[in-house]
Amino acid sequence: MSFISKHKLVFLTTGYFVFLLYILAALLWWFIALNKQNNAMINLELSLLKKDDPSYITKHNAIMFEQRRKIAQYVGEGVIFFVLILAGAVIVYHATRKQLHLSQQQNNFMMAVTHELKTPIAVARLNLETLQKRKLDEEKKTKLISNTLYEANRLNSLCNNILLAAQLDGGSYHSSKQKVSLHDLIQKSVDEFRVYYPQRNIKAQLDNDIYILGEDLLLTMLLNNLLENAIKYSPRDKPIQIYLKEENDLAVLSVIDEGPGIPDEEKKKIFIKFYRIGDERTRTAKGTGLGLYLTKRIMEKHHGKIMVTDNQPTGSIFTATFRIS
Repeated sequence: MSFISKHKLVFLTTGYFVFLLYILAALLWWFIALNKQNNAMINLELSLLKKDDPSYITKHNAIMFEQRRKIAQYVGEGVIFFVLILAGAVIVYHATRKQLHLSQQQNNFMMAVTHELKTPIAVARLNLETLQKRKLDEEKKTKLISNTLYEANRLNSLCNNILLAAQLDGGSYHSSKQKVSLHDLIQKSVDEFRVYYPQRNIKAQLDNDIYILGEDLLLTMLLNNLLENAIKYSPRDKPIQIYLKEENDLAVLSVIDEGPGIPDEEKKKIFIKFYRIGDERTRTAKGTGLGLYLTKRIMEKHHGKIMVTDNQPTGSIFTATFRIS
């Protein structure tokens, strides 16, 4: 969270508690004032009693009972008001903090998206200008064209993630599921990543004849997001492993990296929309905070589950489980 946001949060929190203390002080003053007024009325009524009246004791006890009843009434009303005020204050406080946190995440997302959009556009433009202005041999031309296509695919992937997130959140996405071979779909994505990242060691061990009821586009995006996440955070000299196997009538997909791993307190948060580990100002890894959010939503669309565990001695294991059709 930026300095401005922290300053704003501190200001709002301080103002909130000052206002809450003012309300509680007013409630206490209200109780004291009513009780004082009640005591004055009781004393007045007692002063009007005549001690030689045969019914003096009865009237005196009735007045004292009324005093106790009024006190109990004031205490009861005060407690109810206090609980209602406190409950409302807690709800407002958490809602405000949640809104500020969401606003900060959206700001971080806009910063990340701006960077993620500008980078591939700038690279593609530079490559095309180089091809236009210089006479290059075929090998260099092929390399520049390949690099440009890679950046175009990155841009297309980012746009697809943003569009899919908007459609899923808005309820406008309608899937058309069919029987899908997970082996073939995963193998195709792995082959494409090996072309895009020839320097990376991507190992795949996939069981055949595993079919699920799903949608090719969503499942491909899910796997691509998991692979991109593993490549992004793991060292270049470390392998990335993909396993697909059948366990207890479930299709189990695992993507394993040997990166720095994910702290236990962050494991659930990483699937929240826009959430990214670390400080946006100092973070070096690319991303928008949508990839893992989409993987969870896609798994929900397929009635499956995704979880992350620690890889030993270092790294993370993302495991997605599907029902076999």
